[in-house]
Amino acid sequence: MPDGATSVLDVRGLETVFRTRSGDVHAVNSVSFRLRAGELLGVVGESGSGKSVTMLSLLGLLPMPPAEVRAGAVMLGGTDLLRADAGTLREVRGGRVGFVFQDPMTSLNPVFTVGEQIIEPLRRHKGLTRAEARARAAELLDMVGIPDAGKRLSSYPHQFSGGMRQRVMIAIALSCDPEVLIADEPTTALDVTIQAQILDLVRDLRAKLGMAIVWITHDLGVIAGIADRVLVMYGGQIVEQAPVDRLFADPRHPYTQALLRTLPRHGAARGARLRTIEGQPPILREVPGFCTFRDRCPHRFDRCDRENPARVAVDGLPVGTGHDAACHWSAPAPHA
Repeated sequence: MPDGATSVLDVRGLETVFRTRSGDVHAVNSVSFRLRAGELLGVVGESGSGKSVTMLSLLGLLPMPPAEVRAGAVMLGGTDLLRADAGTLREVRGGRVGFVFQDPMTSLNPVFTVGEQIIEPLRRHKGLTRAEARARAAELLDMVGIPDAGKRLSSYPHQFSGGMRQRVMIAIALSCDPEVLIADEPTTALDVTIQAQILDLVRDLRAKLGMAIVWITHDLGVIAGIADRVLVMYGGQIVEQAPVDRLFADPRHPYTQALLRTLPRHGAARGARLRTIEGQPPILREVPGFCTFRDRCPHRFDRCDRENPARVAVDGLPVGTGHDAACHWSAPAPHA
C-alpha cells in the first residue's frame, strides 16, 4: 500500500461515554486516525482499552442510552456518520462498511438459514432479484471456502462449525462490496488451526478485492502477520501508532513495550511462565488530566500525574502518518 494512498475513513476527536447510576464512564477519549485505501489497520490493546467501543461508535451500533457519542467526526467520503440520519446509516452498515463480529453464533440468527442471511443484504443494498441474490450468495460462500456452497445455503448456523460460521459472517460482510471491512476479534473463539485458516482467507480476499480493513484484536502475534499499520489503545486513547515493522522493532510507549514482552518467545525454556502486565486498565470517571497508564508504568514521574500526554511524532512525520506515541517519558522534548 503506497504511503500516499487516499483516506477512506477519517476519524477526528471521537469521544464516547457510558452513562451509569454511579456517573459517566469515559470509554473513548479524543480518538483520531485515518484508514487509507487498501490498508489493513490493526487495533490492539487489552480488554477494556476501548477498541471495540471505538469501532461500534463509528457506525452508531452502541445502545444509546447508556452510550453517548459526545464529540467528534467520522468521515466516510463526504458523509459524517455521526451526523447522518437513520436511513443513511442503514445504507452504510452492510453496504459501504461491512462488520464481522467476535462471536458468529450470537451474530447469526439461529432461526434463519445461512442463505437467507446473505440474500437479505444483497436485495436491500444491491437491488438484486431473489434468484440473482441466491446465486451471488452461493458465490460468496464458495469464495470464503465453504464446500458445496449452493447446498449449504439451506443450512442453519448450528449446522456449521465455529470456523465455518465465521466464514459465513465474512461472506455476509463482503456481500455488498464494502469500501471498509471492520473485523472485531473474529478469531478469538477459534482454535489455532482455524485461526490460521481465517487469517489466510482474509489475506487472500484483501489481495483480490482491495478493500481497506480494520482488524481489532488483543493478540499482537496476529497483527504481526497481517497488518500494515497498528494503533495501540489504552484507557480509551491511542497511545502509539506506527507501521507494523517499526512498532515491533522500536516500540516507544511503555504499554506497547509491556504488550510485546507478554508474547511467547521462541527458544524459551520448556515450562517457562509467560510474562504479564500487573494491574488492570482504568475505569475513567472523568476526562483524564493525567497519563492513563501511570499506575502500571515503571517509568512514572510527577508530570504523568498532572498532564495527559499528547501523541508526539517519533520519526519527524506528521502525527498520524508515521510513528507517534503519547508518553512523557519517551517524548523527544526534555522532561518537565
